[in-house]
Amino acid sequence: MEFNSLIFPIFFIIVATIYYNLECKNQNRWLLICSYFFYGWWDWRFCSLLLFSTLLDWNISKKIYSTKNINSKKILLLISLLGNLGVLSIFKYYDFFAKSFHFIFSQLGFKLDYVSLNIILPMGISFYTFQTMAYSIDVYRGKQKPPEDISKFALYVSFFPQLVAGPIERANRLLPQFSKVRKFCFKNLNNAFPLILFGFFKKVVIADSLSVLVDNTFSNPNDFSNIDLILCIYIFSFQIYCDFSGYSDIAKGVARMLGIEISSNFSSPYFSSSITEFWRRWHISLSTWFRDYLYIPLGGSKEGKIKAIRNIFIIFTVSGFWHGANWNFIVWGLFHSILRS
Repeated sequence: MEFNSLIFPIFFIIVATIYYNLECKNQNRWLLICSYFFYGWWDWRFCSLLLFSTLLDWNISKKIYSTKNINSKKILLLISLLGNLGVLSIFKYYDFFAKSFHFIFSQLGFKLDYVSLNIILPMGISFYTFQTMAYSIDVYRGKQKPPEDISKFALYVSFFPQLVAGPIERANRLLPQFSKVRKFCFKNLNNAFPLILFGFFKKVVIADSLSVLVDNTFSNPNDFSNIDLILCIYIFSFQIYCDFSGYSDIAKGVARMLGIEISSNFSSPYFSSSITEFWRRWHISLSTWFRDYLYIPLGGSKEGKIKAIRNIFIIFTVSGFWHGANWNFIVWGLFHSILRS
């Protein structure tokens, strides 16, 4: 289900009406059911992946928290990371690697057969796998205590406003909010409604309109002049911003209507004065995720200029790969790592 579908307003009215007539624990359970319904509306089979990530990290995190031996904690964390990354790799990256290795070996004169899985990429899998991994890492670091109620954690993983397109939320931000009774408040409604309207304006009016022009131009580049193509690149930059930030605004507004505050994912990134500032303002939840769970553990910028540059290259290469299983995303990541270094 998408926010701009005709069924979503009906879905949300039913969700909110019942939600605000329940006590806290039942509010969470109701939202959990609705979140799985929201996700399963697209393809119910992929709810099993959501459930797998939830059960994996719920059980692993409880064992990490209760285990005193540091080596055992590391092994448990490794199981969590391998489980999440394994699922992500199979559904998002298997065909990419299979085709790439097949091409490389064929160029070297080796005949290598491979089986293409041709799997449909599950919506939001890159977001919720990173979210559950962050949770397990925080438990390992002693920054997060596992909640007693599994339904609360399952809701943290699957909360439908930010499930399919972020932001990637931290457990210490969402879980405390799920511990409180949320009561209907006109103030939340008044604050959320303009945000949702502006989000729809960016997503439907601007982004969807520009996508027609962009798709037509990029599909037939030989029919356009160099100036037209350059202009289209700039138009495309506004299209992806309005599409992504518009969806994020809607998500933030919908969550606010339910009495839940989620993070802002964009902060006027095109007004940045440098590429470093740009990445502090664009897709903020992903940038901070890579900073906290990859860049800093690699040493950040504290171990000399060369290692700092190395870490930046690793971060942006992985970031490019996160965005899509294709060589153009890897090149995009390498390009930004050069700009950032």
